[in-house]
Amino acid sequence: MTVTPRKTANSALSLPNMLTYARIAAIPVVVGCLYAQSVQDGPLWLRWVAVAVFIAAGITDFLDGYYARIWDQHSAFGRMLDPIADKLLVASCLLMLAADASIHGWTLWAAVVILCREILVSGLREYLAALRVSVPVTKLAKWKTTMQLVAIGFLLAGEAGDLVLPFTTLTGIVLLWLSALLTIYTGYDYFRSGIHHLIAEDA
Repeated sequence: MTVTPRKTANSALSLPNMLTYARIAAIPVVVGCLYAQSVQDGPLWLRWVAVAVFIAAGITDFLDGYYARIWDQHSAFGRMLDPIADKLLVASCLLMLAADASIHGWTLWAAVVILCREILVSGLREYLAALRVSVPVTKLAKWKTTMQLVAIGFLLAGEAGDLVLPFTTLTGIVLLWLSALLTIYTGYDYFRSGIHHLIAEDA
């Protein structure tokens, strides 16, 4: 007999939310490993530690939504915190990768596009939330997020990955550009879906 967990009395301590906390907690670990390896000239294995923690954080992104659905542990707190955790993880990694020159030259524009889109969509969501209008996440946006995470994973491995699998860094850069293109499209799609609410509010 399968036992379905009841909704936690304190939804902030439900398993899906705890997984989201774990994703946020992974950020300083990944950043610290990159800083120690690139800025402090630490050993290359630190990049593999960063990759492993980053992958574990990505898995929690899948599991928190999965358990929230099957155990019916959805909460307003979780819906608010989950996308924030994703954005914090992606933004922190992109900034560190730019700092250690894994992302440089024209590829910096891909990172800028991704970060600007996240700020735009977050601001739009915040405004529409005040109007009690929800902006659902599209399947294409989920694919965009997945591609971003895979690209960052390759770039985190960086030169350590190149020693094992040639073109690891190049693969990460190509995937980052592809995710940036998807970012532009999905950002426009979100803005287009919300613009009529903004116009109606002004009217």
